Amino acid sequence: MNTATLLISCPDRKGLSAAIANFLYTYNANIVHVDQHQDTTENLFLMRVEWDLTDFTLDMEAFTPAFAPIADRFQMEWKVALSSRRQRMAIFVSKYDHCLVDLLHRYRSGELPCEIPLIISNHPDCEPLARFYGIPFHVIPVSKDNKAEAEAQQKALLAEHGIDLIVLARYMQVLSHDFTADYPQRVINIHHSFLPAFDGAKPYHRAFARGVKLIGATSHYVTEVLDDGPIIEQDVIRISHREDVDSLIRKGRDLERIVLSRAVRWHLENRVLVYSNKTVIFS
Repeated sequence: MNTATLLISCPDRKGLSAAIANFLYTYNANIVHVDQHQDTTENLFLMRVEWDLTDFTLDMEAFTPAFAPIADRFQMEWKVALSSRRQRMAIFVSKYDHCLVDLLHRYRSGELPCEIPLIISNHPDCEPLARFYGIPFHVIPVSKDNKAEAEAQQKALLAEHGIDLIVLARYMQVLSHDFTADYPQRVINIHHSFLPAFDGAKPYHRAFARGVKLIGATSHYVTEVLDDGPIIEQDVIRISHREDVDSLIRKGRDLERIVLSRAVRWHLENRVLVYSNKTVIFS
């Protein structure tokens, strides 16, 4: 189905849903899905509406000026996306390949509606996997002495390929503030703990030392503060006193790949709205 999706965030007030529905009805839209949420503590209205473009009489090139009066009246922050326009996604990876394997399998099977024109790594280990899927693989070594130069090379590749979304599939480097500022809410990371517990390095080792009974994984947007960006998805698994660190790592990797793939898919399907360092995930 050829559809358009409108994401809206604005101060909550009467008449919002009616104004949006009436606007779309004016141009013969067939709404196929709508979901909304009110945050009463912040007096916010958040909405996702998707409609079939088959009989829609408004040219999407003219959508912005046509919708602008309503958006201005209700002080909306909004964006519209077309299903026909597949986002271009770059994957960053280091040596661990489990999340990369899962993403590429789902991409090949059609589960992730995107294009993947390149993979970037600071190590060559995953190059055979990229070659198997026919995706160009770029090795850019990173050290404390060349970080700025390496990020400049990475950003040049991203610009060359028109990248919309960056996915850190266990990329074991901290991106600089300058880098993340260029891609707000467009860099998704997987962290191998149930944040905010055990942020930073070696979370499985710290979880084992603490004697926790649950371990988790968290996928979030990357911000300038390490492991503190808006959370998109999380999951957990129960463990026991019989587990060692290797067992935690093995079980955690299953969580990591599932949690990351869910978050990426929801972003690609325009189901995520960010506000106040939180997210709403529309069904």
